[in-house]
Amino acid sequence: SQIDKYLYAMRLSDETLLDVMARFRREMKNGLSRDFNPTAAVKMLPTFVRSIPDGSEKGDFIALDLGGSYFRILRVKVSHEKKQTVQMESEIYNTPEDIMHGSGTRLFDHVAECLGDFMEKQQIKDKKLPVGFTFSFPCRQSKLDEGILITWTKRFKASGVEGADVVRLLNKAIKKRGDYDADIMAVVNDTVGTMMTCGFDDQRCEVGLIIGTGTNACYMEEMRHIDLVEGDEGRMCINTEWGAFGDDGSLEDIRTEFDREIDRGSLNPGKQLFEKMVSGLYMGELVRLILVKMAKEGLLFEGRITPELLTKGKFETKHVSAIEKSKEGLNKAKEILTRLGVEPSHEDCIAVQHVCTIVSFRSANLVASTLGAILNQLRDNKGVGRLRTTVGVDGSLYKMHPQYARRLHKTTRRLVPDSEVRFLLSESGSGKGAAMVTAVAYRLSEQHRLIDETLAEFKLTHEQLLQVKKRMRAEMEAGLKKKTHETAKVKMLPTFVRSTPDGTENGDFLALDLGGTNFRVLLVKIRSGKRRTVEMHNKIYAIPIEVMQGTGEELFDHIVTCISDFLDYMGIKGARLPLGFTFSFPCKQTSLDAGILLNWTKGFKATDCEGEDVVYLLREGIKRREEFDLDVVAVVNDTVGTMMTCAYEDPNCEIGLIVGTGSNACYMEEMRNIEMVDGEQGRMCVNTEWGAFGDNGCLDDIRTIYDKAVDDFSLNAGKQRYEKMISGMYLGEIVRNILIDFTKRGFLFRGQISETLKTRHIFETKFLSQIERDIWRALLASLEIILVSVCGFLKGNERIKNDFILVLTLVNRDAVQMAVAVLHSTGAAGPSSPTALVSFHSFSRIMHQTVKDLAPNCDVTFLLSEDGSGKGAALITAVGCRLREAEQ
Repeated sequence: SQIDKYLYAMRLSDETLLDVMARFRREMKNGLSRDFNPTAAVKMLPTFVRSIPDGSEKGDFIALDLGGSYFRILRVKVSHEKKQTVQMESEIYNTPEDIMHGSGTRLFDHVAECLGDFMEKQQIKDKKLPVGFTFSFPCRQSKLDEGILITWTKRFKASGVEGADVVRLLNKAIKKRGDYDADIMAVVNDTVGTMMTCGFDDQRCEVGLIIGTGTNACYMEEMRHIDLVEGDEGRMCINTEWGAFGDDGSLEDIRTEFDREIDRGSLNPGKQLFEKMVSGLYMGELVRLILVKMAKEGLLFEGRITPELLTKGKFETKHVSAIEKSKEGLNKAKEILTRLGVEPSHEDCIAVQHVCTIVSFRSANLVASTLGAILNQLRDNKGVGRLRTTVGVDGSLYKMHPQYARRLHKTTRRLVPDSEVRFLLSESGSGKGAAMVTAVAYRLSEQHRLIDETLAEFKLTHEQLLQVKKRMRAEMEAGLKKKTHETAKVKMLPTFVRSTPDGTENGDFLALDLGGTNFRVLLVKIRSGKRRTVEMHNKIYAIPIEVMQGTGEELFDHIVTCISDFLDYMGIKGARLPLGFTFSFPCKQTSLDAGILLNWTKGFKATDCEGEDVVYLLREGIKRREEFDLDVVAVVNDTVGTMMTCAYEDPNCEIGLIVGTGSNACYMEEMRNIEMVDGEQGRMCVNTEWGAFGDNGCLDDIRTIYDKAVDDFSLNAGKQRYEKMISGMYLGEIVRNILIDFTKRGFLFRGQISETLKTRHIFETKFLSQIERDIWRALLASLEIILVSVCGFLKGNERIKNDFILVLTLVNRDAVQMAVAVLHSTGAAGPSSPTALVSFHSFSRIMHQTVKDLAPNCDVTFLLSEDGSGKGAALITAVGCRLREAEQ
């Protein structure tokens, strides 16, 4: 009791411990915040380790472990026969005091030398194995394979290392030797290594704790709380560096005179104050200082003080452990004290044992407080009433001291009663964990390499694009010439539209727009004169899939029903209005109001239509209905409608471009080049039907296996191959095929292909544009929704998202550049107007840039067709009416 009174300041009540816990929780918050981190004592360093091992790690790795009481090198082989097994071999190397306190160059030369020796013994000097570097000092990281030392702690003080990247220093030392090569893939704090080691055996492990030479902890924090790293999704392991708790004065009320004396005599005064109250490096010394003072005051050894007792470091932490053993503790005390020359009595031995207990118990209590703060943070993050978790623990004090672990567990459970905590001793230190982190890093870098390799096919070079342009030019010429027209794949169909609007168009016109998933009916009122105006009313109707793929009669009856509804809606059923029919499928026109459907595209499959005049089919449908009559003046391809719409705004417009569900373009060609139509004078708009470009195999060298898969499973295999590489109807499918392939190869979704992902067309192109549009801001949120709905995949897997974005960006870029290469082969300049895909975040930007690169001599303006092609159809109808009246 005399000693209890003497050391009352070291005996902390639960009230004090709960207070320390609350203080540490505040320190954690400061360390995580962008504003307070620079001045925070507890640095809360992001480690870039985003998950514990998932069981898929495999390979042959080396782990270096520097920072504790010795330097260890391990070789860790993780294999996958039946179940994951880990084989380890290790060597321990001395790190002499003069090296710890010498120059950084010498220290890393020593590490490199030991590594060389180890590789020699293992006979792996010729292999370049991935290395994980457990470095148990506070480091700032901006990525996994970098560690900038903030400050040395514990026994280390090598010059020229603070502020430098330890990976660079070690690589430099290895290179200087030149007798082996190593690939350092991860710098891992020993707490993280411990968490990963234990996480290998227990998936619940989300805290790593070290109580050895030094003390520290790490835990899995929610990304949304980590201001210092971009992104809000998923988790990342945070290295708290809690040894520095109190460096800003927040523990002054519980530090004792002995703590202050220890600090004054240390290598780093004023720093790591919490560590100095707790860890193994200082515990023996704390006890010695107390014994000296008590002896001086005549409370021990009858006041005898020996030179040994006055020598710093003579009373070691291992002595504390020995003295606290329950049975032979007192004998050990006698033995140790006798060696110090103080001739202890039995009472002295009991007293010294009591001092040891108070000092080591205080340590366990303080660690329980800071650990309690982490456990509360985890519980609040999860929003659960009761936390179930595992803490991975390592360190000589925790392992060797006979009572320490039990006391720590007991106090922790008392301070955090609403947590169910399992303490798991890390049998193999932190080396296995470092190998795990390295295994994950290695797996990721291998995957990225393979993913990059696979996606490289989507990156077309300037030369390839010029080649595409040249081939398209040849295909166009074949389509325009009489003798090759029949066999040409790019049909170059004359549209009988001979001029763009001249501004005198006037009247009320109906326009139909069929070609995508929706069908539109429009009333367009065009007024010419000083103030040209176009007033439009429209209604959109769905076309059910069974109608798209039923009989021709059903399709046209459905269209006529929609027109009837619209005329009722507008109250204009009595008038016989001129009508323009935008029909976005390949048609061979013999006049403005006759178009023979060559073949369906874009998922349409209605029978008895191919080879028929669609205007005739529409007129027949109207007759069958016997409700109203219309004057069908023109059948118009949507590209032509788009060109006309834009030409009404800008008379220079002479190309129409569609990149939407499908893709196509038209342009104004000189009549003398159009051998299929008589006459040499003037110009006529030609509908290229470029979707079929490549159907003769001329693009096979740039089609990927994914393009071929999409084509093989489409409704019209072997046809519209170019369209399938670039248009909205197929981009999502290309991505889905890539995702399936990457999943089969184990790069994504842990190798599990969900039923949904097997479903064709589940991955819609609009997902790509959502994902790309939000790429930096809400990317991950939209990706989550899509991944969850499409792939039935777990939330919050960072790695998958990043790979995923890579896939999307490349597929999209490829599609754009291809479209552009072909656009240039038309050789015409002037604005054009893309649709759905062009509202794609990066599509238009890449397209405009590629146009500049491939057609440097053309000054091209792009004009987006605000009103689609319906207005253009009305304008063509107006032009047709004008020309018809002129003829009459």
